[in-house]
Amino acid sequence: MEELTKNVTQLLVLHGQGDSQALEKLLPLVYQELRRLAQSYMRKEGSGHTLQATALVHEAYFRLVDQKDFKWQNRSHFFGVAAQLMRRLLIDHARGKKADKRGGTKVKVTLDEGLHVPNPEEGSDVLALDEALQKLSLLNERQGRVVELRYFGGLSLEEIAEVLAISPATVKRDWTLAKAWLHRELTHEQSNS
Repeated sequence: MEELTKNVTQLLVLHGQGDSQALEKLLPLVYQELRRLAQSYMRKEGSGHTLQATALVHEAYFRLVDQKDFKWQNRSHFFGVAAQLMRRLLIDHARGKKADKRGGTKVKVTLDEGLHVPNPEEGSDVLALDEALQKLSLLNERQGRVVELRYFGGLSLEEIAEVLAISPATVKRDWTLAKAWLHRELTHEQSNS
């Protein structure tokens, strides 16, 4: 695993320096992990979702590697940005679906990793989750980033610590506090619906 991480980091640096062949070598190394992330997202979505995991992976990958002057730090940084991008793609898709239908139907996301709402089998509206996460980020930007990397990115506490350049203990504390805050916020949102 360490060798793979090293290879991904080297290829990201080479791509950032303009080496176009680095992309050809990078895709096979990151594709499975991106696919795992996308499948994780899609499992959280309600049944009948029209966006497929493969489409989410491809769209995210091409947007990631299309960033010409972006300086990738390492593998964790790449997957952290990928998680953020996939979240945005899903939010944009949900907004589009809602706009397509009068009154719109809610696109559902089931919260896991300790984020539970009162009726978990129904899930929580992905737009409500995005709104709550935006509020959290205004109150505590780092906690918002921890949730995004953990919940949406599937990164471990240690990987999040590396991406954010903080200790794993701080990540764990932020994760615990953020889950409690989001639970309270989403519970309040559901009771007002």
